[in-house]
Amino acid sequence: MGRREEPAWTKGTVGLTVARERGDVGRKFQNRLTVTRSMIERLGLEKELHGHMGCVNCLEWNVDGSILASASDDLHVILWDPYRYKQISNISTGHTGNIFSVKFLSRDSLATCAADSSVRVRSLSTGASLLECGCHCGRVKRLASVPDGTDVFWSAGEDGLVLQHDLRTPHRCNSDSANVLVNLLNHLGKYAEAKCLAVNPRRPYQLAVGANDFYVRLYDTRMIKLAKLQEIPSGSAPSGLMWERQNVRCSRAGHGDPDENIPREAVQYYAPGHLSMELNENTFPKKATTYVAFSHDGNELLVNLGSEQVYLFDINSARRPVLVESFIIQHNHSRREEASHETVQPTETSGENGTIDQQVILPEKIQHLKAVANELVNSGSFCMAVETYNMAIHAYPNCALLYSNRAAALMRRGWSGDTYAAIRDCYQAIKLDPGHVKSHFRLAKGLMDLKRAREANECLLYFKDKFPKHASSHAVFLLQKDIKVALKTMERDEGDEDSQAGSPLERQLRMSSLDYSSRFLGHCNTTTDIKEANFLGPDAGFVAAGRRQYVHLVPSHG
Repeated sequence: MGRREEPAWTKGTVGLTVARERGDVGRKFQNRLTVTRSMIERLGLEKELHGHMGCVNCLEWNVDGSILASASDDLHVILWDPYRYKQISNISTGHTGNIFSVKFLSRDSLATCAADSSVRVRSLSTGASLLECGCHCGRVKRLASVPDGTDVFWSAGEDGLVLQHDLRTPHRCNSDSANVLVNLLNHLGKYAEAKCLAVNPRRPYQLAVGANDFYVRLYDTRMIKLAKLQEIPSGSAPSGLMWERQNVRCSRAGHGDPDENIPREAVQYYAPGHLSMELNENTFPKKATTYVAFSHDGNELLVNLGSEQVYLFDINSARRPVLVESFIIQHNHSRREEASHETVQPTETSGENGTIDQQVILPEKIQHLKAVANELVNSGSFCMAVETYNMAIHAYPNCALLYSNRAAALMRRGWSGDTYAAIRDCYQAIKLDPGHVKSHFRLAKGLMDLKRAREANECLLYFKDKFPKHASSHAVFLLQKDIKVALKTMERDEGDEDSQAGSPLERQLRMSSLDYSSRFLGHCNTTTDIKEANFLGPDAGFVAAGRRQYVHLVPSHG
């Protein structure tokens, strides 16, 4: 009998790589090389690939990971063998502006889009052009396609259009063919821009679109009727053609789709609660959606809004922002979910400002983490305190005291979004323990800090009614005083507020936007925004967020 050869996965990384190139590696290869925390800690530069003469703006792997495509400001796309560190081919794309996105549509077709307002597709085997589309009137920032290869893909441009391209049908720009999936100008106004988009890998009819605001739009493309580009006035000079085209498209900006091709049921908006519920919200705020990505199972959507904030949305069970519903209605006159959690026995001691300092009996490890976090708060190390409370809550998730204490640390740290995160913690603490005094008071204070005076007043009135022994405390007196001043100011200024811009459908969709499930923060000593945030690993166990000269990696759950 011949000697049985050992499987490739027992021969280490080199053996696995060789076996992968031979194509005889199964599931164990993937399991052996899965992304783990120890692997993340060992990440480093393996090789620099030289060949471009300008900034490299985007990278893309083909479906089996055997080819890496890079696109650059030098108007070229280079295909690389990532294992031998060699160029396979250097493609002159024909673009006349910086290339912003590159996508493999199949093993033989490659799509690019650029600052010259064009989308191009070419055959890799013959070099023939399969598509040259100039329907956009602004820079085309992103392409999206179904991962397993298809003839249909989408492009997002700064002219506010999301176009659908189908290689199976001939295309002529500005013809009668309908290829406009979404026209953001019709809903947002003439300054709308489409910045990024992504296709759900498990439900390819779901398309996420980010614009120059903080709302992410999730469209069901099955329900949308493709629209035509607006007609160009006859006699337009060729040199002014693009300007004329965009001018025509802006002529009815903000008035909705003329043919109502997008029904209300075809789109759902997602946005961080503290941003979507801002008073006097502008149509085009300072924040813009720079990148969107789906998880491997298609159930979660990762969104970057520039700066240092990355948000995770659960598209199947997302909820409205906690500020939308009345506190009393949500917590006292509606059915509460039956939460199965460990019961903790509270005791009361004298607290600060006349409020109760509730103590609970915690496991020794959790008690130690709580004590460390409290010391960090007292010393002013609020960031480390929040991280310590995170560890405690991850290990012991059903303790109201931990959520309430983390809320206090978040409010004192005061980063963008921290107050709203603290309010979410207070809601969770009250859900776990409806009698937790400090959580009720901190909820009212957090709402006031977000300039939600009416909701803060409602919560404080409920606090005084539920805990009459503490209604006359000095902290309650000061908060009530601030609320009264804010309410008078709101009454005086209400008549001066301008109505929110945008189409009626846009206003309706914004009001019904859903909140995030998790928030991630990354920071460094540069002033540039995060350019991309994506999942890392086959099970989306980590989030990688990067900007110039910086990459930040965090676990995506816990």
